[in-house]
Amino acid sequence: MRFVIVTGMSGAGKSSVLKMLEDLGYFCVDNLPVRLIPKMTSMMVEEHDAMENMVLGIDIRNLQGLAELDGILDDMKEQGYPYEVLFLEADDNVLVKRYKETRRNHPLALQGRVDKAIAAERVELAHVKKRADFILDTSHMLVRELKHEIDRIFLGEEEYENFFVTILSFGFKYGIPEDSDLVFDVRFLPNPYYIPELKHLTGNDQMVYDYVMVSEQAKEFRRQLFEMVKFLIPNYITEGKNQIVISIGCTGGKHRSVTMVRALEEQMKVLPYTVKMEHRDIEKDAKRKG
Repeated sequence: MRFVIVTGMSGAGKSSVLKMLEDLGYFCVDNLPVRLIPKMTSMMVEEHDAMENMVLGIDIRNLQGLAELDGILDDMKEQGYPYEVLFLEADDNVLVKRYKETRRNHPLALQGRVDKAIAAERVELAHVKKRADFILDTSHMLVRELKHEIDRIFLGEEEYENFFVTILSFGFKYGIPEDSDLVFDVRFLPNPYYIPELKHLTGNDQMVYDYVMVSEQAKEFRRQLFEMVKFLIPNYITEGKNQIVISIGCTGGKHRSVTMVRALEEQMKVLPYTVKMEHRDIEKDAKRKG
């Protein structure tokens, strides 16, 4: 169980970090009143099986409660409730620029100047920053760089295991899946549809699989496709993606595409990713004829 408090300067990226952690499977609650933290922590412990990791976002909007935060966190530590504090920082000039670009009001600005509100916020959050286990200065970070830091802190060795790959078979006559990241056409491979004893089977049947994969084209395509995917995924991770959909299509989505999805999935078992297969159109021909 991991309980993380994300806080820091307004405009430093708290909302973005909460979304990133939510994508990693954390249950996120933003701007919970500080006095409710003990109740939330107790509930999290009781619901450990259903809620393994939790993130609580706290910012200057919780102004009245921030004065009580130190005491509450001390009590949690005495009761054996572990927590971590991530504090997001940024230079004053960067924060002012971000507020001007987004045309949002700083929580402490009201009708006043943003720079004075930022200075006041630093004073109010100073005691929280001293408790931080991690401090990230986002002044010059791109989104992908921020995500890399979040992954480094909260994933470590699990980074690749939390990257999800869906390998999807489909039929071109039913349209390309809209959520595809990569699309490959295997209509050049030998077609079992024209073999009477294979026509009504699918790529999940070993006879069809063997018929397609015995060809040199299929073997070479699988080899090159695997090498391409193996190269691409680490680069996608660097760019901040946490999942991809690899769509492989044939005419009806029943024979060749299903076979190649199976073949690629088998090869990808050696890679440290979470991989699943789906066959979108495998039953559509049978339903239409029925």
